[in-house]
Amino acid sequence: MRYRVLGGTGIEVSVHCLGTMMFGSVGNSDHDDSIRIIHAALDQGINFVDTADMYSGGESEEIVGKALRERRDEVVLATKVHFQMGEGRNRSGNSRRWILQAVEESLKRLGTDWIDLYQVHRPDHTTEIEETLSVLTDLVSQGKIRAFGCSTFPAEEIVEARHVAERRSLGRFRTEQPPYSILARGIETSVLPVCQRYGMGVLVWSPLASGFLSGKIRKGRPVDLANGRAALNPARFDPSLPVNVTKLEIVEQLVELADGIGCTLPELAVAFTVAHPAVTSAIIGPRTMEQLDASLKGAALALDDAVLDRIDEIVPPGTNVYQPDGAWRPPVLTDPARRRRPAPDRAAA
Repeated sequence: MRYRVLGGTGIEVSVHCLGTMMFGSVGNSDHDDSIRIIHAALDQGINFVDTADMYSGGESEEIVGKALRERRDEVVLATKVHFQMGEGRNRSGNSRRWILQAVEESLKRLGTDWIDLYQVHRPDHTTEIEETLSVLTDLVSQGKIRAFGCSTFPAEEIVEARHVAERRSLGRFRTEQPPYSILARGIETSVLPVCQRYGMGVLVWSPLASGFLSGKIRKGRPVDLANGRAALNPARFDPSLPVNVTKLEIVEQLVELADGIGCTLPELAVAFTVAHPAVTSAIIGPRTMEQLDASLKGAALALDDAVLDRIDEIVPPGTNVYQPDGAWRPPVLTDPARRRRPAPDRAAA
C-alpha cells in the first residue's frame, strides 16, 4: 500500500480509501460481514475510511463505529454532512444550526470523540459559505474535528470558499471529494487544477463509474438490475437503453487495454485515477469481501505513459461520458425561475 499526505495537513493516508456507502440497508445489511470487510481492508494497509451520515440513514456510521472500536487510533476517519437525515425541517444543509447537531449525532454513531476529516457533502445555496466555514472552524477549535473539506463542489465554489476563508480569517477546505473515473473526467478541466493550486487533498469517489468499470457489466451480457449499485439507479446500467451503448463500447476497448498489460479492468480503472498528480486517494466502495480483494489486487499498479495515452484516445481528457453525480444538480439548472426574468408589468392604459 502506498501513502500520501492529505492536503498539507501532515496526515498520511493510504492511496486507497475504504468507502462504506454499501454497508447498511442499501447494500450489505449484515453488520458482522461488513465489519470483517473493514478489518480486512485495515489489515491490508488501508488507514483511510470514508463514510457519511446519510448512508443508509446513519447505519453505515454505526457499522464503522463498531468496526473501529478497538482500532480507532490507527484510522484516519472521514464522514460528511448535508443531506436530509430523518423527518422534519432543518435536518439538512450546511447551516450552523444543523452542522452543530449533525456532528454530535455522527460522533455518537461512530463511537468516537473526534472526526479526522469532516466534509460538506454538497453545496447549499440557501446558506452563506461564511456561516459554514465559521462553524467548521469552531469545531476544529473544539477538537471535535481535525480538518474539514468539501465534496462534489464546482471549481468556482471552491474558489469562493477559499477567498471567504482568507478575508474572514477562517479555516479553509483542506480537501475536495469529487467523482472521477475513466468515464467521468470532467473534473480535469477546472476542479483538479484549482485543488492543485490551493494545495488541497483530493479523494475521488466512484473510480469504477458506479460499477460500469467493475468488469461485470459487458456488452451482450445480462445485467442484474435488482441488486448492488445497479438497484439504486437501474436506468444507469440498463444495456437496452441507447444512452448506455456508448459506455458499453468504451468498456470493451478498456477491457482489451487491461488484458494487454496483464491486469483487470477494475485494477486499470483505479490505477488511472491515482495516476493524476492532483489525486491523493481513490475511494473503493466494496459490498463483499470478493469486491474488496479485487479492488486491492491492483494497489501497486502504476500506469506508464503509453497506457495513459491510449486511455486519452478512448475517452478524451475532461470528458464526461455520463453524468457522474446523480444525487445533486445546481439549483440554477433544476429551478426554471432562476433562469427567467419575471414577466414585465403591463403598460398603463
